[in-house]
Amino acid sequence: MNKAGTKRAVMPAFIEPCLATLAAVPPGSAQWAHEIKFDGYRLQARIDIGKVLLLTRSGLDWTAKFSGLAQALGALKVTSAIVDGEVVVEDERGALSFVDLVSDLKARRSARMVYFAFDLLYLDDTDTRALPLADRKTLLKRLLPRRKNSHVRYSEHVQGNGATMFAEACKLGLEGIISKRLDKPYRSGRGVDWLKVKCIQTDEFVVAGYLESSAIKDAVGALVVGFYVGKRLVYAGRVGTGFNRRVAGDLWQQLYELRKQTSAFALPVGAAQARGVVWVKPIIVAQVEYRAWTGDGLLRHASFKALRADKRASQVSDPR
Repeated sequence: MNKAGTKRAVMPAFIEPCLATLAAVPPGSAQWAHEIKFDGYRLQARIDIGKVLLLTRSGLDWTAKFSGLAQALGALKVTSAIVDGEVVVEDERGALSFVDLVSDLKARRSARMVYFAFDLLYLDDTDTRALPLADRKTLLKRLLPRRKNSHVRYSEHVQGNGATMFAEACKLGLEGIISKRLDKPYRSGRGVDWLKVKCIQTDEFVVAGYLESSAIKDAVGALVVGFYVGKRLVYAGRVGTGFNRRVAGDLWQQLYELRKQTSAFALPVGAAQARGVVWVKPIIVAQVEYRAWTGDGLLRHASFKALRADKRASQVSDPR
């Protein structure tokens, strides 16, 4: 490959991922590409002479957890590459389900897992991050299988007309879309070259406590959650729905071992909000779906989706 802007380089062990900034509406100009916002685990695939490493967005090695996908990626006709993408599970209706992904991962099932590749950061001894996204996606598409039922697929996009794609995504019950500047290089960290627009508010929160279920013994009835601002843990309210009997019991078992005497929040929680709470060490991250924020900064109509083992609690910042 000999494209302007690329340079020969040793394959890096890990590249910090590019992260999207939340936006109220999608941009509409032709400079932007719009993709589905996948509801799964972000994975960086590092391919080197058939050997594959799958790394989470914080650099954890999860290759063993997704051995089937690693095998499929290792079969690609490429000597070396670093691919950015997301693994998802499609349910029987073809909809993406993070809950099903967590369930399949726990049960070591891989038949429904699909890796959607959306960026190419390195190819055959060449660092491609300086290329515009349009060129990186062209190179990526050439690498991937064209079979629709493949476990490794190319993330298609629509150029311009973001409002139409966003409306269609919401109609289909998807989480939202990601809008990306086609003329920009790949930049690690959060920036404005990538924007996310959500149909449904879904974010990660740190679990700092729980309430016992009043109906089931040794089960969680609600979670007490927050997020970090710098090194300060800020209270964000309670999550009281989204648990079935099994999930409520599993959560209780994990959190019971983390009990502590005092709250981990930087500021005192009100007496009514603290009543009945069992405080825990703030090291577990939960994905939560919610409608909105109240005027005093608390989650409204919050529902538990799953735990996020791919993200450290210290990485959970203010999602607003």
